[in-house]
Amino acid sequence: MASELAPHLVHLLEAATRLHAAAAAEAILIVVDGQLDWARIREITGAAPVLVAADDEADMAGAAEHGLRQVVLDVAGLPVHERLAQALLECVAAEMIAPQAEVVAIYSGFEAGVIDSVSVLRLEEHLGQLTSRDLRNLETKVPLETLKLVVDLAVEIGREGREGKPVGTLFVVGDTRKVMQSSHSAGFDPVRGYSRGERRLSDARVREGIKEIAQLDGAFVIGADGTVEGAARYIDASAESVSVAKGLGARHWAAAAITRRTRSVAVAVSETSGTVRIFQNGEVVLRIEPFRRAMKWKDFEYDPPGTD
Repeated sequence: MASELAPHLVHLLEAATRLHAAAAAEAILIVVDGQLDWARIREITGAAPVLVAADDEADMAGAAEHGLRQVVLDVAGLPVHERLAQALLECVAAEMIAPQAEVVAIYSGFEAGVIDSVSVLRLEEHLGQLTSRDLRNLETKVPLETLKLVVDLAVEIGREGREGKPVGTLFVVGDTRKVMQSSHSAGFDPVRGYSRGERRLSDARVREGIKEIAQLDGAFVIGADGTVEGAARYIDASAESVSVAKGLGARHWAAAAITRRTRSVAVAVSETSGTVRIFQNGEVVLRIEPFRRAMKWKDFEYDPPGTD
């Protein structure tokens, strides 16, 4: 049963409505953990487009009757920024908002179950964007061109899947000798026996081949020069000293563990959502959502990495 809106939530909705008009935002997004008084929300927000997102479809029962569009999530227990990102992604995928939109979001930013925050979000800044600073930080370990090849390939896998089915996979890039020592073959390596020239990610045919075998268990090991050094490899690095967000599985633990032990960069594709997470030093340093469009890299100036 919908509950009466708390006074603070009424004020947040009023502020969000004013922000929507002032920023010429495309919509107001409300991330909820229970039913609300949808009629009252519609009264406060007036003609503004309102999107309601929740992990449980039952929490949004009756919202559509008042012209509020619904978005079902599957990110219970994840940090608030990940819940927001997934809500925005689902809205874009359902063509409720444009990929370049600005949205006013109302959500639980501090206390779970209590809607207490309002923000203006620019989707290009929150989803699918790599900044020059981000790239320079990663460039200290792996050459830029190799990173771009791997990240683009990972985003394509996350966006397209294979034969209509979602695919999760893991790439470990750089510090190849230590990565190989910290992993073992699953028993079948589909790239074994090919020459180095036939294993270069710069070759479009190689990238297509990787997509075909991405659904195999284990990780791809990519050299700093973009050569696929191994495939279907299980990571042996201990995850004892690392921590990943609740809800992420073994692939992400492996990515955190191997980048804590070595100087590699790991690129993990979530089978559930297609989200690409980039790990360095045992932590997620970048997150990219699999928009149904090609990745666009920003132009920037950078200094070449050192030779150490």
